[in-house]
Amino acid sequence: MTQRSSIWLSLTLNGKGSRVAQINHALRSAIEKGHLVSGERLPSTRQLAIDVGCSRVTVEAAYQLLTDQGYIIRQPGRGSYVAQCQGIIATNHHPKKLLSPTLSERGKQHLAQRLCQDPRQIQAFNAGVPDVQAFPTHYWAKVTQEVMDNLAPELLLYGDPQGLLVCRQAVSHYLALSRQVNCSPSQIIMMTSSQQALQLLADLLLDEGDTVLTEALCYQGAVNAFQQAGTILKAQPLDDEGALAPTTNAKLAYLTPGHQYPLGMTMSAVRRRAWLDWAAQQHSWIIEDDYDGEFHYGTSPLPSLQQMDCAQTVIYLGTFSKTLFPAIRLAYMVVPHSLVPAVVKARQMMDSHTAQLTQAVSAEFIFQGYFASHLRLMKRLYEARFRLLIALLHEHTADYLRILPGEGGLQLAVEYLLGSTEKITLTAARQGLVLVELAPLCLTSEKINGWILGFASLPPQALRTAVMLFKTVLQDASSSH
Repeated sequence: MTQRSSIWLSLTLNGKGSRVAQINHALRSAIEKGHLVSGERLPSTRQLAIDVGCSRVTVEAAYQLLTDQGYIIRQPGRGSYVAQCQGIIATNHHPKKLLSPTLSERGKQHLAQRLCQDPRQIQAFNAGVPDVQAFPTHYWAKVTQEVMDNLAPELLLYGDPQGLLVCRQAVSHYLALSRQVNCSPSQIIMMTSSQQALQLLADLLLDEGDTVLTEALCYQGAVNAFQQAGTILKAQPLDDEGALAPTTNAKLAYLTPGHQYPLGMTMSAVRRRAWLDWAAQQHSWIIEDDYDGEFHYGTSPLPSLQQMDCAQTVIYLGTFSKTLFPAIRLAYMVVPHSLVPAVVKARQMMDSHTAQLTQAVSAEFIFQGYFASHLRLMKRLYEARFRLLIALLHEHTADYLRILPGEGGLQLAVEYLLGSTEKITLTAARQGLVLVELAPLCLTSEKINGWILGFASLPPQALRTAVMLFKTVLQDASSSH
C-alpha cells in the first residue's frame, strides 16, 4: 500500500500564543483526532512555512517541540512522520449531542424499503456474482494503457449524457450480433447501473397511482424503484413458460424473460408474443431486464422481446456487471426512438453522464475481441459449474430440496420441502454460506420457501465443499424439528 503523505496539509491557526505554539497545537490536535495517523509523512518545514505564511525557523521550532512531546519522528534526509501515538488521548474534545435528522415523507419511505445487498466478497452461494478471478485483467490493462496513450483531451471533460459515441457503437454492435437486439447507437443510453436505469424510468414514465405489472417473484431493486414512484404493483402468476400475459390495464410492465429473476425459467415465444400484443393494444411500456441473458445453457436463447417488438413499446436493459466485473459500474438502455430525447434529458438531470474513461476502455475491449473471447470462456465455465451444482444437489440434498427449472444464469433457485427457511438461513450464515431467500421476493400471498444459490464464482472443489456444508445445515435443521 502507498504510504500516506500530508504534503497538502492546510493548518488553521487559533491565534492564541506564539506562532510556534499555534502550529504545535494545530498539528497535535490533528494527530489526537486521528486526522493524521501513525507513519503519515508531514510537509517539509519549507513547504509548511510557505503555506502558513511564517519563517522556516518557526516551523522548525514547532516540529522540534512535537518531537520532544512524542508526537512526531524526524528522520534526516527522509522527512518528518507521525509517531505511534495510540496512547495519546485527547481530553478536551467532548462529543456534542447530535440532532435527529428531519426527513421528508418520501425519505422515510425510502429508508423503510428492503435493500438489495450487493456481495462485496467471494463467498459460497453469493447470488449473481461472476468469477472475477477469471477475468483477463492483463488484457484490460493493455487496452487501458492504449486508451491513455492516445487520450483525447475531450475524454477528460464532461461527457455526452447519452454516452460516449464509440461506446454506444460497440454496445450496439454487440447487442445486434449476440443478443438479437434491434438497435442503433442513437437508441442507446449508457448508465452506471441497471438500478439507476430503473430509477430514471420510474421517475420519467410513472405517476403516483399508476399500475405497474411485475412477475410474481420480482427483483427487489425494481420493486423499490416503482414503489418510490408511488405506483400500484400487480404481480402476474408464473408457470414454466414465464409470466402469464395480463388482461388488465397498466402503465408499464417489468419482465425478465431471458431468465426469470429469481426462479430462472425462460419465457416462451408464445408468451412473449402475448405480452407484446397486450402492450401494443394498451399503449403501455415493457421494461425487458436482460440481466444475465448472455449465459444460456443447453438450447439456443430465444430472440429478445425488444427484437420481436413492432410497436416500439419495449425498453431493453443490460449490464456489464455480470459479463465483465461488478466494480465497472457500467450498464445501458435501448429505448424506442420516440423516447430518446426525454430519457437523455432525464439522464442529464440525474448525474450528467457515465464515466468517460470507463466507456472508452470498454469500447476498445469489445472492438478488439477480448469481450467475445471472455464471454465464450465464461459461458463454458459457468455451464460446467451449473451442471455440477445440480448433480451435487441431487446426490446430497434430494430429501430437503427441489431444484426449480432454470436454463442458465449465474444462480440456481431451489425450493425447501420442509417448511420455513429463516432459521436455516441464519445458521448457514454462521457457517459462512450466503443464502438469499425466495420468500421475501414473492409479491403474492403464495410464498415459495427456498433460496437462490449462486455458483458462478465458485471453482468445482469450492462448490463441493459448499454443498456438503449446506447438507449438514439441512440435516441439523431436520433433526431438530
